[in-house]
Amino acid sequence: MALSVSLVSAEAEVWSGEASLVVAKTVEGEIGFMPGHEPVLAMLAEGQVRITTEDGSKVIVDAREGFLSMENNELTIVAGHAALVS
Repeated sequence: MALSVSLVSAEAEVWSGEASLVVAKTVEGEIGFMPGHEPVLAMLAEGQVRITTEDGSKVIVDAREGFLSMENNELTIVAGHAALVS
């Protein structure tokens, strides 16, 4: 089972795909998501979103000003600004 991830900014889609782990910074602190995670709605804080894909590769995105939503193994991150680092 994989986590379906969609990370978008105000300008465009930054990254989407399947992941085994996503770690993001919220105003409450860092939170990690794996398949089967309970539903969450949180405000995004400025920082990096770290995505580990199904094949083990890493994707890093600088993001700020937005929110994230997790439900039914679908993680949506909407940022006012987001840029792919690696």
